[in-house]
Amino acid sequence: MGFASEFARFLHKEGIIRYGEFTLSSGRPSPYYVDLRMVPSYPVQFRLLVKQMQKLVSGAVGLDSFGPLASVPTGGLVVASALAAETVKPLVYVRPSPKGHGTSKSVEGRIRDGERAVMIDDVATTGGSVMRAVEQLRKEGAVVEDAFVVLDRLEGASKSLQDVGVRLRALTDISEITSELASEGLVGGAELDAVRRRTV
Repeated sequence: MGFASEFARFLHKEGIIRYGEFTLSSGRPSPYYVDLRMVPSYPVQFRLLVKQMQKLVSGAVGLDSFGPLASVPTGGLVVASALAAETVKPLVYVRPSPKGHGTSKSVEGRIRDGERAVMIDDVATTGGSVMRAVEQLRKEGAVVEDAFVVLDRLEGASKSLQDVGVRLRALTDISEITSELASEGLVGGAELDAVRRRTV
């Protein structure tokens, strides 16, 4: 059984993904809600996720081809932190807004001019948070061309990031997750159709 199938069943069993009518933080309606910040509470599944992310990054760009892993608080930073420890990579993160005290930095950690960094996040929707982080990292002199996420909601992030020179790769996406659940009778055709109507 593949990662997506096991991961889908785990998300459903633990109520981490739910189907119905939800309002996202952006104010937009959604036919499902997924909270990947819950995953680290399940260490066996979380470690499997991190190992799968390591495999994805290694296969796509090679672990020797970049310096630090970069992320944004909070969900992505938890994944990136575990991945950095697993791969013995430096970690930097980009604050949503600069500190209001001290050095007022936006980027925490060391970035060397011209150094290649790889972005890690938990969920991609429109790509806005990753794009803002990439902009800040580039201002610090980093070269950022690749972003990896656990789950792509398929709502435009890939195209938006492509437009700024960043390739997006995901362990899985919401269509794959919902299709797996539908194939096992855990969600119905109506839920699957509602999800597919939201994807681009």
